[in-house]
Amino acid sequence: MFPEEISVIEHPFFQRLRNIKQLGFSEYVFPGATHSRYLHSIGVLEVATRAFDQLFKHLPDTNEKKRLKETVRMACLLHDIGHAPLSHTTEFVMPNVSELQLPNHFVEDNTRQATHEDYTIKSIIDSSFTSSFTKVVNKFGITHEQVAELIIGRTKSDDYFTINNVNYFPLLHQLVSSEMDCDRMDYLLRDSYFCGVSYGKFDLDWIIDNLRVCQNNGKAFIGISERAVATFDDFLLCRYHMFMMVYFHYKAVCLEKVLERYFMTSSNEYTIPANIEQYLEYDDHHLMKHLKNSQNIWAQRVVTNNIPQKVFEAFGQSNIEKLKTLETFLKNNSIDYIKCSSEGRLSKYYSANMENPHDFPLKVISESALTKFQFATKDINNATDLFEKFSRAHTVSRLHCDFENLKPNIQKEILNIIEK
Repeated sequence: MFPEEISVIEHPFFQRLRNIKQLGFSEYVFPGATHSRYLHSIGVLEVATRAFDQLFKHLPDTNEKKRLKETVRMACLLHDIGHAPLSHTTEFVMPNVSELQLPNHFVEDNTRQATHEDYTIKSIIDSSFTSSFTKVVNKFGITHEQVAELIIGRTKSDDYFTINNVNYFPLLHQLVSSEMDCDRMDYLLRDSYFCGVSYGKFDLDWIIDNLRVCQNNGKAFIGISERAVATFDDFLLCRYHMFMMVYFHYKAVCLEKVLERYFMTSSNEYTIPANIEQYLEYDDHHLMKHLKNSQNIWAQRVVTNNIPQKVFEAFGQSNIEKLKTLETFLKNNSIDYIKCSSEGRLSKYYSANMENPHDFPLKVISESALTKFQFATKDINNATDLFEKFSRAHTVSRLHCDFENLKPNIQKEILNIIEK
């Protein structure tokens, strides 16, 4: 940690992340999962630093290199600073993005609802937090706007990211957000550790040691040595298994739906403010205190961890017709129920038909064992068959209702549908 970065870390905007859990309601299932976005963000900073040093070791330590390094360090450190209480759960009640008054460069559609990323950009470029960068800006020559650009993946300042006629913006953005970014590399290992499971473990050191710079038409992209493809496969499967076994656990997912019920039935009793300085107060403690003071039944069910009973679940397309039959029965009998659908995909950057890969695809490099000369490159989806094998999203669908409170004849009908 550079001394100039201390004012960024110690600012109330960043300290707020201490009170936002990384995994929302998952602690109700995995008691150790109480780690925060603050802890994760510092971890991403460390991974990004190691990855940058590996990728840029071929360049001398010029001021330009130091500027790019500090820009990506700040982008990785602050990529989550705009998260709302319980992480993604409360984005449901964010305002329209236009109310944040962001520059047009950072918002392509002003009609949509704001996301945590919009609050991240607002925090960095236009808030009391912006002044915390002063020492970093003075020493390294970085700009707030370019930090924000790395996070969103679009820049109008190619010259800022160019060294020796090579534009490193694609590569640096890949470190922040991509198929194999520093965010994922940290949260998989960290979430696995705190949840007490083994699904998210992979060889981080081997992946970083095998990162390579791949140049194409004056632009630099992240590549990995061909010998690390098997480890990359492990990384992909780790993420997939964490989603299916941890992030999609029925209790945590249903609690999110119960919280949504509260938002839908409480006449805007709780909303996220567009004012970025007021937003500073909104953390997990603020939300839970609000829910405890609410008379809304769904708020109380969140507070007491009282979700409707899981009565049926379907994995993929298996038993999906039975789920539809049961859902129709519940509707026809005016039985209140909650439907939870969680979709897990091996990759969000490669579609099922592989026709539209991400703008900045990960490259696989064949290189000389003696000189490290790169004699062949290809996109990652052409180096592993996992994308094709897992091209379809895997969906888990569940129905919840207060089964024990139903009349015996209704319970019997439900059981008949399930066991037929």
